[in-house]
Amino acid sequence: MAVAGAYRNYRSSGLPWVPRLPEDWQVLRNGRLFAHRVETGFPDLPILEVSLRTGVRVRDMENLKRKQVMSQKEKYKRAAKGDIAYNMMRMWQGAVGPAPVDGLVSPAYVVVKPYDEANSSYYSYLFRTAAYMQEVNKFSRGIVADRNRLYWESFKQMPSLVPPRPEQDQIVAYLRAQDAHIARFIKNKRDLIKLLTEQKLRIIDHAVTRGLDATVTLKPSGIEWLSEVPEHWEVVHIGSAVQIVNGYPFDSGLFDAFVGHPLVRIRDLNRTHTEVRLNGPEVPEAVINTGDLIVGMDGDFNVARWRGERALLNQRMCCLRPRKQITTEYLALIIPKALKFINDLTLSTTVKHLSSGDVKRLRFPIPDETEQLQIVAHVQAETAPINDAITRAEEEIKLIREYRDRLIVDVVTGQVDVRGSQPSPDDVVDDTALAALSDDPEDVTEVGDDDGEY
Repeated sequence: MAVAGAYRNYRSSGLPWVPRLPEDWQVLRNGRLFAHRVETGFPDLPILEVSLRTGVRVRDMENLKRKQVMSQKEKYKRAAKGDIAYNMMRMWQGAVGPAPVDGLVSPAYVVVKPYDEANSSYYSYLFRTAAYMQEVNKFSRGIVADRNRLYWESFKQMPSLVPPRPEQDQIVAYLRAQDAHIARFIKNKRDLIKLLTEQKLRIIDHAVTRGLDATVTLKPSGIEWLSEVPEHWEVVHIGSAVQIVNGYPFDSGLFDAFVGHPLVRIRDLNRTHTEVRLNGPEVPEAVINTGDLIVGMDGDFNVARWRGERALLNQRMCCLRPRKQITTEYLALIIPKALKFINDLTLSTTVKHLSSGDVKRLRFPIPDETEQLQIVAHVQAETAPINDAITRAEEEIKLIREYRDRLIVDVVTGQVDVRGSQPSPDDVVDDTALAALSDDPEDVTEVGDDDGEY
């Protein structure tokens, strides 16, 4: 779908974050565009969640990886179809969007009803632009920066752009059409990544359960998650071969964005840096170093090598340091298989938990150190091209998202005129298909406690 280009005439907006506007656009405060809705006592309505990229959607309570029994639903706020709901603490990240149906959001959310001159989908796009989210920070209030909230009284004072209503509708139609193509692209890349990951796991699984010699005699492993292994391999308890370093329950009041020791939380598991620091004394028994193997003990029990700097390990995580018989590299290959078995067996209506005792009881079949090194080298060689392909696909997803973000900014601020655009049959997309635009689990802010997360 071609974009016509810039508008013919512009005027000064008076706003530093968008200096010029099409001459017939207005700037109004949000209180002129929205009314505050505070309605409770509707426990039979579906629960809604907010994606940082695609807005509000109905929560799939049946297929959640992390389930929670909802209580006191009568205290949750009703958002009528077309209302905008936003997470007071995370709107600055894009946790805002129009409700697709009548539903419920946490008391920690604000719900606003659009007046006739406001298309809530247009404003959902506008509110998630980087420039507007910076404005949200300016209007938010709190004791400390990372606990700031955007209350209704502040939200209604914020200025917003106001194209004529027909133009708002046209902008929404155009951006949804673009999102249709982008969502298909991302879905195809994710499907490719899934296939590549499965191929990689098959290589690892065969290597750590059968070894590299196809002629070797096998024996029963005696381990419930594993059948046969090479007969010369030894079965060891991880509790005797590995030192387990448990995370420490640090005081969240000491968390700081800039000052102190890097603090690794579950959300940092696959990163090379941490989101927060501990502005307090170092706890020696919680120290981890570059290359340590760390395990998330909630949810999916994920495992990763820590690639960041020396840091402190937060609670609900543990670090595994081999001290004899098994190398860190080999343990990193085999332990995800055991933890997946435990995870699949764990029945829970809430977040699944793993204890250090569960880890200590695990048994592994291992070859001698020389064969471990050979297996690790084989896996690295065989999976290197697969890892490269996965990295390329992930980079392509990142680039298409950056393109989308730039396009949205240009269109919703009037720097690009899309009034002449006409959607084609291929541009039609439903909200389910648009879910591919979302990031993975961390993209969703979930109803629940005070900060909008479970």
